[in-house]
Amino acid sequence: MKYLIIGGVAGGATVAARLRRMDEKADIILFERGKYVSYANCGLPYYIGDTINDRNKLFVQTVKGFTDRFRIDIRTEQEVTAIYPDKKQVEVKNLSTGEIYTETYNKLVLSPGAEPLRPGIEGIQSKKIFTLRNVPDTDTIKNYVNKEKPQQAVVVGGGFIGLEMAENLHELGIHVTIIEMANQVMAPLDYSMAAIVHQHLKEKKVNLLLEDGVDRFEEKGNNIIVHLKSGKQVISDMVLLSIGVRPETKLAKEANLTLGKLGGIEVNKYMQTSDPDIYALGDAIEVKHLVTGKPALIPLAGPANKQGRIVADNIVFGNKETYQGTIGNSIAKVFDLTVATAGANAKLLKREQIIYCSSYTHSASHAGYYPGAVPLSIKVLFSPESGQLFGAQVVGFGGVDKRIEMMAQVIQRKGTIYDLISLEQAYAPPYSSAKDPVNMAGYVAENILTGKVKVVQWRDIANLDKDTLLVDVRTRDEYNLGSLPGAINIPVDELRERLSELPKDKPIIVSCAIGLRGYLAYRILEQNGYTNIRNLSGGYKTWHTATAKIAQHNNSVPNKPIIDDEPERTSGKLIKIDACGLQCPGPVLQLKKHYSDLQTGERLRITATDQGFAKDVSSWCNMTGARLVEVENKAGIIHATIEKGEAKNACKMITNGDNKTLIVFSDDLDKALASFVIANGAASTGKKVTMFFTFWGLNVIKKRKKPAVSKDIFGKMFGWMMPSHSGKLKLSKMNMAGAGSWMMRLIMKRKHIDSLESLITQATENGVEMIACTMSMDVMGVKKEELLDTVTLGGVASYLERAEEANVNLFI
Repeated sequence: MKYLIIGGVAGGATVAARLRRMDEKADIILFERGKYVSYANCGLPYYIGDTINDRNKLFVQTVKGFTDRFRIDIRTEQEVTAIYPDKKQVEVKNLSTGEIYTETYNKLVLSPGAEPLRPGIEGIQSKKIFTLRNVPDTDTIKNYVNKEKPQQAVVVGGGFIGLEMAENLHELGIHVTIIEMANQVMAPLDYSMAAIVHQHLKEKKVNLLLEDGVDRFEEKGNNIIVHLKSGKQVISDMVLLSIGVRPETKLAKEANLTLGKLGGIEVNKYMQTSDPDIYALGDAIEVKHLVTGKPALIPLAGPANKQGRIVADNIVFGNKETYQGTIGNSIAKVFDLTVATAGANAKLLKREQIIYCSSYTHSASHAGYYPGAVPLSIKVLFSPESGQLFGAQVVGFGGVDKRIEMMAQVIQRKGTIYDLISLEQAYAPPYSSAKDPVNMAGYVAENILTGKVKVVQWRDIANLDKDTLLVDVRTRDEYNLGSLPGAINIPVDELRERLSELPKDKPIIVSCAIGLRGYLAYRILEQNGYTNIRNLSGGYKTWHTATAKIAQHNNSVPNKPIIDDEPERTSGKLIKIDACGLQCPGPVLQLKKHYSDLQTGERLRITATDQGFAKDVSSWCNMTGARLVEVENKAGIIHATIEKGEAKNACKMITNGDNKTLIVFSDDLDKALASFVIANGAASTGKKVTMFFTFWGLNVIKKRKKPAVSKDIFGKMFGWMMPSHSGKLKLSKMNMAGAGSWMMRLIMKRKHIDSLESLITQATENGVEMIACTMSMDVMGVKKEELLDTVTLGGVASYLERAEEANVNLFI
């Protein structure tokens, strides 16, 4: 028997070796148009970045080694140019000599792979523009980097190869800009999970330009200018194109073999093409996606190798082995992060009109009390009816690979989220937790599926009805460092005692850091008669990461991310604090505790694994007057150095923004009018305005028609003595038993000046945020139901947070 194989990398080489092991007497010829066979193309970026120093390690097998061991006729630099199925013959061109000849076959195997996309963009033929597919491409890039010493590089495309190349160029000291047409990198991830990668790239000083494409390239001097469709220009020394691949199907198409709807070679379950004597495998074929049941293009090395074994066995023994399909299980290293996916993502499920639920969990890679535990974020997608697990995505700094593989097994066998719960792992503190993150993902999904909790997703927060009440159940310290817009703070440990502050006739969304305390709050509320409640899936961490803006950096060679330009000192007191394993606000509380032990000018260095701490420490320093010397993320561990500064003057407003805040303490009509005139004026200029009503100021925002509410004797007494609504307010001067107020309103009407009630309506329409002080309400017996519907509840922390971002703060 004579077997011909076209393509000698992963799939083709596997077929050749397996054929020889199964058939010692067969005549096996392998054609490869390049110089090399059986090389590790997935390792090419790491050779460019010097992670792999020895080029020879890229080669799984050499031509000589392959020939000596398997006695296979390997013909490199020889390209099959045509297939004639009716003659069972191929035409071959020797690329070294130009000779053209033919070979016959009994069985033929196609493993041509895929080719990088290189669209017809103006200037794309520049020698400063590269693609990465094979060893010669790698050598060209490596030689260019070593010889030209580029300082700036542009990577076009944010897929797996693009990000791996961005990392490796960065490791060489090159400043990298990634340009991606989509709104995210790594298409197999859903946006919320890709956002974790975006933030990590930002931390590594990689410039990320999303939702923009290349219009043209222009060589200018020693540089190449990338002109974008948005009109922006990026100056670079080199460009790497990584905008995807397409199946190499030219030979198959010209041989009249059937192609699939997606453009790949169509094969049956035995890996046969439309010609029974021609088999195909690898990146060039369409396979069945095991979740959707539809054809898919999944160019991965793992499936290609498995297909190669099946093809060889079916050629030798007849069609007995079948390839069931793939779930696209993939993993990549992106700087310190590991990113992995399996099964279907939300985009695919929506496109195929498959109804699904999703949930987020944020766990630690192993027991938090054991050193080295780092964050691990998981998203699962599952059927709302059967609980079948459709897809899983894991992003973290450690333990990602084993978690995605555990969930991939469930997906591949059409298992459910209940299987995630029942999975049994090997447990010891250095490796996992008693409840492994995979189990936790199953528990959370099971709570959703069985109705123990209803969830809302991060995208929904921006489109809530105005009547929806957001309740942040984290601690006050966490809340003060950032919260959902308009959320009030009731820590979960205080919730049972403060149920009277929450109306039962309005929708309520509870949120916490990662979803756990929100679930506890949900259960408390539900069992106390609340019916319209939901928990924010993944908590504030998911929402904040997914909605964070992506900052752009100047084109400069990356340096150590120093926050302050003052050089590091080599003497003086330095306290070292280990806050690893603590969730927010743990690291901040540790910082606060030990900071008080420092003298002015002394420093502390704190490490934490809570990824939000990088932002929190900056906010904390801004609020306290501490000097943030350095903050850096190393392999998922935040390292921050803080120097004690002079305490901020409590009477001085240090501002970071251009917003406006007003404290309304008075219920005098004239002062209330002045407050809303100023607020509306500021809001009309596009500024964010917050009005904080406390004590007597609460009377300004009372309803005219109030529902009946239950009050104690003191609340009733306050109600008798205070104005019942804005129409009952008095003047601070010349009130004259109410005549002054009547005269003021009459004159305002005659002069066509808006009334206080009109000004309040305008403020609402202008987006002015009105917060009622919960402490004052408690003291004076004022209930939420008595206040205007547009008013939110909050404490001093809510006001201080707004004031930190304001450059005007008025007390009226």
